[in-house]
Amino acid sequence: MSVTAPAPAVAPVAGTTANATAAVAGHPAATALAGGGVDNRATYISFGLAYLFGHGSAAVSEGATPLLDLPGWLPMTLLGTGLAIGTVQATVAALRGQRSTAEPDDVLSGKLLGLAWVTAFAALFLAITGLTATLDLPDVQSLLWPTGSGFVVGLLYIAEGAQRRNLLHYGLGSWLALTSTAALLLGSPGLYWVLTLAGGGAYALAAVLERRRLTTPVAQRNP
Repeated sequence: MSVTAPAPAVAPVAGTTANATAAVAGHPAATALAGGGVDNRATYISFGLAYLFGHGSAAVSEGATPLLDLPGWLPMTLLGTGLAIGTVQATVAALRGQRSTAEPDDVLSGKLLGLAWVTAFAALFLAITGLTATLDLPDVQSLLWPTGSGFVVGLLYIAEGAQRRNLLHYGLGSWLALTSTAALLLGSPGLYWVLTLAGGGAYALAAVLERRRLTTPVAQRNP
């Protein structure tokens, strides 16, 4: 009677099951978080507060019949502080996002998006400062900084949203870019009311929707 030797056991390769499961779902494990898993809530809250207190204080203190008598430096200080904190938060979020993927192209994209925030606001500062100095119109800064910063942030959000496949981020950026530039048509103080309500309200809504987005399975976020 012949005896058949048992087939040798094959040891499973570490990570094969997880990668195969992710591949079947259509979302490779290496890029699951890169498809929009960056948590933007801290950024949205920082910019939202900047819009609320910075633009809000300007809205109630500007115009022929201001509601409150506030120092002229206060709105710009509140706005600048909030934008600085938000820019740092956005840069950190972009750099953190590139650590969640092993794809070289995604890593480079995350680094470039993080640096784009610093470059964009440095360029905006030079443009507004040079324009007001050349035209000898220092008061124009109070109009260009609020609208210009919203426009720049909107374009950066559009770029980040497209790269991360994040529809919420992309939509918020589109809204900010359009409302910030359209606000210039109203002058002061209508401009500040638009930025406070349209911009600040959009950030508040985005912060709420961001939590829901992060708790949604990746397969449902990026079909």
